[in-house]
Amino acid sequence: MGPRAQGRDTVSVNTTPPPAARVLIIEDETTLAGMIAAYLSRAGYESSVVHTGPDGVRAARDLAPDVVILDLGLPGLDGIEVCRQIRTFTDCYVIVVTARKDEIDTLIGLSVGADDYVTKPFSVRELVARVQAVLRRPRTGSATDSATDSATARSEPTRVFGDLRVDPEGQRVHLGDVEVALTPTERDLLMALARRPSMAFSRRQLIDDIWGPDWVGDEHLVDVHVAHLRRKLGDDPDTGRYITTVRGVGYRMGQG
Repeated sequence: MGPRAQGRDTVSVNTTPPPAARVLIIEDETTLAGMIAAYLSRAGYESSVVHTGPDGVRAARDLAPDVVILDLGLPGLDGIEVCRQIRTFTDCYVIVVTARKDEIDTLIGLSVGADDYVTKPFSVRELVARVQAVLRRPRTGSATDSATDSATARSEPTRVFGDLRVDPEGQRVHLGDVEVALTPTERDLLMALARRPSMAFSRRQLIDDIWGPDWVGDEHLVDVHVAHLRRKLGDDPDTGRYITTVRGVGYRMGQG
């Protein structure tokens, strides 16, 4: 007699894996672009490649990527303008790739909404690690947000600093009655500072909190994002109405 099926509970298990994150590579060096795409594919990501600035803007609009890897030196439209245009319709993460050693290029790239950068020559493994790091950060309304993240956000009250309101649950920031448009990194940075307003954070602590403990690079990246955040908040760095510079340490929320 064969095995009896009666009396056995049947449990339905959803074995469908979550959708792979989409990464758009905008890089005019075809060999390098192909190598990056191959590494990302092996890491489990879905990647697309385009080689010019105009094609990059169109692909970002059509494909709705989670991450854009953006070379600054593109034909047709430079990476700075591509980033500026992308930021008008998406808050996806943008990692700038540049062959230029001039720090000004990097700062300009970050000022138009990039989240991170790498300088050529670089390790493709390091670039993939940067992609993995930004994708580990929770996104507002994203299907990848965990129940734990949502519960934590709901348990956090709205923080008020004068005219500035920081809402962790809605991931929204208001100055008076006006909502402030922030990039994902600017929003994460402000949320981290507002969560513990009495604490003076070092650059490394903010990097560990936002970019992750495995991030390697120039820690002054934090200063660049703080400067952009202050500009959007109308905050004078000398008076620190919202974000105060703590000499020899880093930054904290609130007036000095």
